[in-house]
Parts: sequence; structure tokens; C-alpha cells
Amino acid sequence: MKRTLLYVIAFMLTVTAIGQTLNVRVGSVTYQFSAEQTGEMTYANGETLTIMGKTFILADIDGMTVDNSEVKDNQVSVEYGMSTATVLVAGNVAQYVSPTVSGAHVSIDQTNTSAIDGEEITYQLSGTTTDGEFALTGSYKCTISLAGVILTNPSGAAICINNGKRIQISAKKNTVNTLADGTSGEQKACIYSKGQIQMQGNGTLNVEGNTAHAVKSGDYITVKNLTLNITKAVGDGISCNEYFLMESGNVSIGSIGDDGIQCDLDGTASTGETTGHEDEDSGNVYIQGGTLNISTTATASKGIKATGTLVVNESSGTTIITITNSGGVDTSDATDLSASACLKSDVAISINGGTLTLTNTGQGGRAINSDGTLSVSGGLIDAKAQGANYGSSGGGGRPGGGRWPGGGDSSSSNHKYAKGVKADGNITITGGVLNAYSANHEGMESKGTITISGGQVASQGSDDAINSASDFTISGGQVMGYSTGNDGLDANGNFYIKGGLVYAIGKTSPELGIDANTEGGKKLYVSGGTIVAIGGLESGASLTQSCYSTSSWSKNKWYAITVGGETFAFKTPSSGGSSIVVSGSSKPVLMSNVTVSDGTTIFSGMGSINPTISGGSSISLSSYTGGGGRW
Repeated sequence: MKRTLLYVIAFMLTVTAIGQTLNVRVGSVTYQFSAEQTGEMTYANGETLTIMGKTFILADIDGMTVDNSEVKDNQVSVEYGMSTATVLVAGNVAQYVSPTVSGAHVSIDQTNTSAIDGEEITYQLSGTTTDGEFALTGSYKCTISLAGVILTNPSGAAICINNGKRIQISAKKNTVNTLADGTSGEQKACIYSKGQIQMQGNGTLNVEGNTAHAVKSGDYITVKNLTLNITKAVGDGISCNEYFLMESGNVSIGSIGDDGIQCDLDGTASTGETTGHEDEDSGNVYIQGGTLNISTTATASKGIKATGTLVVNESSGTTIITITNSGGVDTSDATDLSASACLKSDVAISINGGTLTLTNTGQGGRAINSDGTLSVSGGLIDAKAQGANYGSSGGGGRPGGGRWPGGGDSSSSNHKYAKGVKADGNITITGGVLNAYSANHEGMESKGTITISGGQVASQGSDDAINSASDFTISGGQVMGYSTGNDGLDANGNFYIKGGLVYAIGKTSPELGIDANTEGGKKLYVSGGTIVAIGGLESGASLTQSCYSTSSWSKNKWYAITVGGETFAFKTPSSGGSSIVVSGSSKPVLMSNVTVSDGTTIFSGMGSINPTISGGSSISLSSYTGGGGRW
């Protein structure tokens, strides 16, 4: 005991005299105390030594040295070896940090409940191990800094945070970090946090979830700047509660067994979006900037799944989203089939900017699927459903194919139709470019109303190109509906055309270019806009703007219609109705067999605004009062 006391006294004098760093080593953990901060050290009862509030049992101390190493306040450094880990603890946080090291498995209990010297604790991880972990408990926020770490835990999560506060996971600039968990265990994810996770940094983080999710939070998750590659997940790529927010960065998610990104409510009722997302529990997903690539293959999987509203903006910079999905239909509940989707919301989808490429090749799958409303005010959206229908070859139900009025999926509970865009609520489009496509059913469908007042909308389907279960209103923008097997534009309520440029292509009679539910006592009302309808208009239409027709047209040829000083060139399809109906604010001039150049290309090459046209010949037009229809 006397010898130990002499050593301690000598170290105290040395540190004070030289002004260096006292290193106290306990097993694989070294506590570093700067001479400038150490102050008075207390030696008591011949058994303990207290330095900066940290009390050591002398029998546990394996070594004490003095050197000139730099101490980084508020930092705990963990360096992994293949089967070991060493921990360095800054003196100013030593009393709040209790590490336990077993091989390369590091567990830390953090006891502070407020900032230390004005800052939170940072845990910096580096090195490589194939059998290690980083586990943390506590009750105050902290940062985990990834500084070139390769960490695999074969028996649990690579990073497990049982701390209900905000945890920042940051990949340091110019570092590549890789985390993986094992193939068995009780872990919820490779990276798990009981509290919020802020994922950021200018480095790269690769995550592999071999038991469940890749990243899981009991609260919200945000992503900023980070390059995040989720290379595998048995469950979701990213799973969280409350809300998910991507501000910037590059996120890639693939080889997953369920959804790419899934966000649920934490409680039983939504708070809705709050200012600054303070105390928000909405189940919302916000994509505001960055590049997001997701590939899913699982049955009924979703690229992005929001229990609340799914919002896409460009408020934080350029937003690029690419999602491919090949998942089929979940038939486990025959009365409630579930299909895959690239974007899925239980409440609403709002797209206000960004470039979205959404492709679903799964049976009965959808590119965009909202259980509520869909609104589009900006962005460039390409939504394709290329898969077959489930439980049906498509069509059927009435002469000429398609559905009975008011149709959609309601014709049978055991059918799922592949659709480019589908909303159970209203669809409202005020801007942006939306291209929808279905190889085997409707390109776009609303179970409510459809209202288009701006933007550019083009949809192609083997059933109706665009179908509204209720009223359909076009007052502006550019709208094309091209059906290879049914109506171009179809309303199961009233159809109002008040403005805009409308190009509709229907199958041969009895299908129409533009159809309203006359059978249900509804009407087509035309009071404005420039209209080209191959296949004609619904019978009994109310035409307060003059319409004209010609039954002479050729397949796969360019035509041009001029109304006033505006010219629209359109390419006819390989098949379609027997007549072309045109309308405008003044009597249109219709030219056939024109050569088109220099225009603004729209509608996937089937239309051009204000082009330079040459050649062609004028077509004689006859007055049109509405015709065709069914029965």
C-alpha cells in the first residue's frame, strides 16, 4: 500500500510539473486526464483514487503513465482489432462513461443528463473486427462518429443504442464504414436505436442487416449529406416511427426482404406535420433533396411506405428518386389482397418537385398507390406498371372490355390490377410532368375526382388511360390519355373540359376518346380548351364550345391543329376510333401528313407544341354535336 501511495504521489507531481497527460489504464480502457484540467486528485483509504470526479479502485488499475498525448474533450475513442478493442476516454467525461470490453464487444453506460462543458459526448469508432459490437445505454443525446470502421457482430446488432434521446450517427469525410449483424439473434436491426437517429456526414456508410432490418429507430430518422448504402436487409431497409426525413445525400437500398423505407406511427393518433417537426408523430415521409435509389422484390413490398403522408419536394436541393419493384401480390388474406408499390401512403401523396422514376414489374403492382389523395404541383414523374394483373386478364364485365361504370378494383375482391397511378381519394394536378403507364390495365385511376389545372399529364393503358370514379375536370395544362383497349379519358361522373390542351385516344367503337357516365345520368361538358379526340366524344355531350370532326385519318402519321396562333402537332396511334374530333376557342385548322420539327416535345413523342411544320394538306371538318357512346 505504501508503494502504491508513493507511485500515486509521484504521478501527481509529474503531471503537475510537466503539464502533460495522465493515462490511467483499466483493462482495455484508458482514461486520459490533461494536466490543465486535472486539478486536485484524491487518494482515500489506501483503496481508491479520484480524478476529475472519476473514482478508480486501485486494485483495478493496470497501469498509469504520463505522456504528451493530446486529449480530445468530450470524446470516447473505440479502436477495433480483429478480436480486441481498446477504448480511450477523455478526462472531462470520464465520470459519466463506464465502458465494458469483452474481446471486441464494447458496451458503454453513459450517465450524464445534460451537456458536458457545453457539448455532448462523441464516440468515435475505427478499426476492423469480424466479432464485435458497440452498445450504449444512457439518457442524454450523443454522437457516434464513424472514422473508417468495419464492424460485424455475428450474434447481435453492430450498433445497439438503448437510449431514448437523439443519436447522431456521422460518417467522417473521406471514410468508408461498413456494419453488419449476424444471421441469427434477437436484434431488430444492424443499427438499432431506441431513440431518434440523425444519419449524416460526408463519408460513406454501408449497412447489412442479416436478421431483420438494416436500420431501425423507435422514433424518427433523418438523413443529411451521407452516402448510405444498404446492401442487404432481411426486413426493411430503413424502419422508423414518427417520421422519416431525407434532406440530402445519396441513399441506395437493395437486396431487401420487405420495404425500402417504412415509417409508422409511434402512438395511436397522428399529430400531423408540426413546425420544425417538433414532437411530431405523423407517420409522414419527407424527401426534400438528395439521390435515392431503391430496389425491392419481396411480395407486396413497397419502395417507400408511409402510414401518414408521403411528401416529395426539392426544398433542400435537387431530388432524384429511382425505385424499381418486382414484388407480387400477398394472398394470405383472400378478402384483402395487398399488392406491391413503388410509392405507398395510407393517407396522401404530395409531389411538389424532383425527378421520380418509378417502375413496378410485379403482378398487380402499382408505381404510385395512395389510400387517400394524390396531389402533384411540380417535378418530373415517370410512373410505370409493367406487370400482369392478378386474378384477371384485365377488362371484362361489359361489351367491348373495360369495367362497368364506377369500376376499378370493386368488380371483384380477389383481383389486383396493375396500375401506373392509383388513388382511393381525389387526384389534383396543378403543375409538373406526370407520365403514367400500365401494360395491362389503367394508366391512372382515382376512386374520387380528378382535377387538372396545370402541368403536363400523359397516361397510357390497355384499359382506360385515365379513369375517374367520379367527376373529371380539366381547366388547364396539357393532358393526354392513350388507351389501346378502352377509353382515352373516362369519367364515371360528369366530365368538364374548360381549358388546357387535351389529346385523347380511345379504342375502336364502342370505346371513346373522351367518355362520361351517360348511363348514370351524367354528361360531358365542353366549354373551353384545345381538344383532339380520336374515337370521338360521349353522346349527349353539352358542347358550348364548337366541335368538329373528320372520319378520314391515317395511322402513325403526324397531324397539326392550329387554334388562333397556337399549333399543336400530334402523332396518330397504330389503332383507334373511327373519327377525330377537334375543338378550340375558334374553328381549328387541321392539317394531315405534316413534317414536324423544332417544337416542344410532349406526350412521349406523340405531341409537340408550337412546332415548325412543313408539307401536309388541309382536312375538311364537319360540325360535331356528340356521338358514339354505348348502348
